[in-house]
Amino acid sequence: MESLAIVLLVAATALHLGFQLVVTLLVYPVLLADGTEQDDDGDGRGEGRWRRAHDLHRRRITPVVGLVYGPLAIACAWVLLVGAPTGWRGVAALLAVAAVVVVVLITATTAGPAHGQLASRGRSEALVRRLRRADAARLAGAAVAAVAALLAAV
Repeated sequence: MESLAIVLLVAATALHLGFQLVVTLLVYPVLLADGTEQDDDGDGRGEGRWRRAHDLHRRRITPVVGLVYGPLAIACAWVLLVGAPTGWRGVAALLAVAAVVVVVLITATTAGPAHGQLASRGRSEALVRRLRRADAARLAGAAVAAVAALLAAV
C-alpha cells in the first residue's frame, strides 16, 4: 500500500505541476495582458472585455482545478494515512505533501481572493501583481512537490 501511495503521489504532483505550468506560462499571460486598447464598452479602459474574459476564465478553470486538486488531496491524504516510507524517502514524501499544503494555502489566502477582487472590482495593476506573485509561488511549490515525490519513489 505504501508504494501505491507514493506512485499516486508522483502522478498527482506531476499532473499538478503540468497544470500549474500551463496556467503560469499560457493562461495568465493572455488573461492578465493589458487589454485597454480593446475598449468595447466606451469606458476608455476595456473593463467590459476584461470582466467577460475573467468571468469566462473562472467558469472554465474551476472544473479543471477540481480534476487536478482532487487527486492531489487524495494522494497526500493517502501518504499521511498509510504512512510515508522510512528514511530519506519518507522525508521526501512528507516534503511533497508539505509543498502541496503550501500551494493550497497560497491559493486560498492570496490567489483565490485576488480573483474574487478582480471579478468584483475589475482589473487593477495591484491585483494583477498580487496574482502573478501568488502564481509564481504556486509554481515553485508545485515543482518542489513533484521533485520531492519523485525522490520518494526512487
